[in-house]
Amino acid sequence: MCIAEPLEDGSLRMSAPEAVGASDSLLRRLVDRARTNGVSAHVLFGLDVPIGLPRAYATKANIESFLDVLPRLGHGEWADFYNVAERPDEISQRRPFYPMRPGGATQKHLADGLRVDGVASLLREAECPTTTRGGAAPLFWTMGAQQVGKAAITAWKEILAPALSAPAHDIAIWPFQGSLPDLVVNHEVTIAEVYPAEACVQLGLGAPGRGWSKRSRDDRRRHEGALATWATSRRVELAPELAALMRDGFGEQSTSEDRFDATVSVLSMIDVVRGHRPAAAPNRPEIRDVEGWILGRTE
Repeated sequence: MCIAEPLEDGSLRMSAPEAVGASDSLLRRLVDRARTNGVSAHVLFGLDVPIGLPRAYATKANIESFLDVLPRLGHGEWADFYNVAERPDEISQRRPFYPMRPGGATQKHLADGLRVDGVASLLREAECPTTTRGGAAPLFWTMGAQQVGKAAITAWKEILAPALSAPAHDIAIWPFQGSLPDLVVNHEVTIAEVYPAEACVQLGLGAPGRGWSKRSRDDRRRHEGALATWATSRRVELAPELAALMRDGFGEQSTSEDRFDATVSVLSMIDVVRGHRPAAAPNRPEIRDVEGWILGRTE
């Protein structure tokens, strides 16, 4: 994760990426850090996982509200929800994640098992391809480099559901519970979905996979100047360790792309907080109640 903290003059200081640590104490640690900072005790927490359900799936599963069903997932009639299906015949509305392991699995199995009209129906509106970016992987798919299913399972079970079920702090989830400005002002923690590939587009780097790759150290290094210039224009002071990491292309470690993702995601969040990008999600019930939205996305 990467953290930007307000300074007394209204600017922000952004630190180098650091390990998240234990998920069950993450929100408490973020709130404690904000209070220690002494300037603001409000946390806007960007989470790089889908927060919401595809409309087609929710309709088949008779789900009208993502936040209402989230605390129940993994319990009672939803006990198998997070148990990834091993075979196509195990896929159902109550057990939607697939496959457990490679070997003959296809996304068509997933669409057929969930009784929707093709894999494209398993994309939320915010995940669909546009003229400037490609589409995301379906939420429930759990195999391959682009898959998001395993991350969603972890984040929903270990962070989002506990926050809603037995909140240790005053927590809200955007856009389901209101507008971003209202939530941030009135809650200790506001959680919003971020997407690093979308953040790259928002920051003017272009979509990854269209002429450059987030996995390439040389490509990450090539964007250092643009990111540093952007930070200056937004009154963001980069910690020396972060500036050095950016100049180095975030290194060659297995976590290098993760560090890059965390950095660009926070930079794009700052663009929204500073008012340079709209914070609004489409004001339609299916978005507000079921699918959610990616912070800063305008189309």
